[in-house]
Amino acid sequence: MIPARQRFSFEDYVALEEIAATKHEFLDGHVWAMAGGTPEHGAIAANVIALLSNQLRNRPCRVFTSDVRLRVEATGLATYPDVSVICGQMRTDPQDPKGGTIVNPAVVVEVLSPSTEDYDRGEKVFHYKQIPSLGEIVLVAHEERRIEIWRRAGNRWTLDSVRGESTASLESIGCTLPLAEVYRNPLE
Repeated sequence: MIPARQRFSFEDYVALEEIAATKHEFLDGHVWAMAGGTPEHGAIAANVIALLSNQLRNRPCRVFTSDVRLRVEATGLATYPDVSVICGQMRTDPQDPKGGTIVNPAVVVEVLSPSTEDYDRGEKVFHYKQIPSLGEIVLVAHEERRIEIWRRAGNRWTLDSVRGESTASLESIGCTLPLAEVYRNPLE
């Protein structure tokens, strides 16, 4: 006999996350564990966070790590982007009683990995595009120097790709990501 899968309310999911040792995503009552990252994945995300934090210093924006949960209000997806940026007043999900779930990022960044790349490029990007405050979705390749940026242009989204030693521009927040710095590894 196959056990029935339990369905969760968003409030139940938030309570589960408070005690869980692993981060989970949530959608339509279903909860599933997120894949862990590699040291290289973590280093790339840390480099992006450092670059954005330095450029946004003294501006009304905050850069968040993957410890901060994001919910797409239009679809219900709750997830933990590798990096998120909020400019102006931070809004939290009204269904999260402790206010630990943000809903209004200006930029989200996902560092792609072989195990999650198809999901991040496909379904997750679809969900992110439903966030009204979001100006750019940044996908950072793991195995080559490449950054792809989905950029909102009115009601449309356009895709830009930057490779090699170029610099990616995040127009919505006035920042740049030089690929040499994103992929810099002081241990090599």
